[in-house]
Amino acid sequence: MNSGKYVFAQLLQFIHRYEFDKYVWKYNGDFRTRDFNCWNQFIQLFFGQLTSRNSLRDICTCLKAHRNKLYHLGIKQYVNQSTLSRANERRDYRIFADFGNYLIQQVRPLYANELIPNVYIDNEIFALDSTTISLSLKLFGWAPGKYSRGAVKVHALLDLRGNIPSFILITDGKYHDSNVLDVIVPIPDAVYIMDKAYIDLKALYQIHKSGAFFVSRPRSTMDYSIIENSYNIDEETGLRGDKIIELNGHKSKRLYPEPLRLVEFYDNENDIDLAFLTNNLDVSALEVANLYRNRWQIEVFFKWIKQNLTIKTLWGHSENAVNIHIWIAICTYLIVAKVKHDLKSNLSIYEIMQILSISVFDKTPLQELLTEYQINQNVKEQINLFND
Repeated sequence: MNSGKYVFAQLLQFIHRYEFDKYVWKYNGDFRTRDFNCWNQFIQLFFGQLTSRNSLRDICTCLKAHRNKLYHLGIKQYVNQSTLSRANERRDYRIFADFGNYLIQQVRPLYANELIPNVYIDNEIFALDSTTISLSLKLFGWAPGKYSRGAVKVHALLDLRGNIPSFILITDGKYHDSNVLDVIVPIPDAVYIMDKAYIDLKALYQIHKSGAFFVSRPRSTMDYSIIENSYNIDEETGLRGDKIIELNGHKSKRLYPEPLRLVEFYDNENDIDLAFLTNNLDVSALEVANLYRNRWQIEVFFKWIKQNLTIKTLWGHSENAVNIHIWIAICTYLIVAKVKHDLKSNLSIYEIMQILSISVFDKTPLQELLTEYQINQNVKEQINLFND
């Protein structure tokens, strides 16, 4: 019989408890708490994300059924649904948000050397977008959305080297996407890729003045004059134009007074003409098109989060509880990404999540569980056996 640690307990070893406690102390999260402290709240919600529990009741029922194993899992005790719900309502969500941002700082550098398809520049490259979670306005009155419905938006700035979020903002559904540009602090020489919802000339000019670059889609109504037109275009690559332009109109010129670049591209696969707007005048026109092509990775990230973590069905109704829920989901993604890197697993984060979701009560060493080395080694041994 394997007397090792449970898989869930092994995962907790990848979480820096001291750093978590720093944020608990900062926001006085354990004030007047006896047994069920913030750490126990975190790991029980983390357990719920790993095992795809649909509600707090599911988490509590599952842990109660395995109450004889909880100590060895690293969980001090199980609690009932109302206790867990009250903790989510009352404990400051910034504890979990700040810890999530700490994990971002820890995990992002681990993937800094990852390659981006068809992109050969060394700059930091980010994709900016948001996803909407539809809600009932009767239950979530603090989160108005469009068309008399409730909604929460999760805004993310995704580092395309490793697909690790570098910035997360949670707002109500009426918060306009372009307002995020006023919150983000641009990194010099970094490239920010975004769709036309983020065309805010004042904010884009701030990115330009900070020494960073952006690649976006122009609005169809954009009024401009061509300053310079490049005729050195290889149409076999899909390029149709490469122009230096200036904006017309008094307000547009005032908000963005410097030249911009307009790259025109034909997408043969989808049979559509595309245009890209950027302030980067140095990279090739094809590089601009390839940069924007990689924006789809943030769409995949949001799709993955919604399909593999419990995020569409929220575990509470208050703003504080919803923020805690979403930040726990982000923390889960980051912890799994850290485990993948540290164990040098060649499995994808999706595959690791699928394995962990059914293995939390196993005692298999994580190295063996999450790497294919042992499987490949067994196959080689069998081949050598038959060859002999």
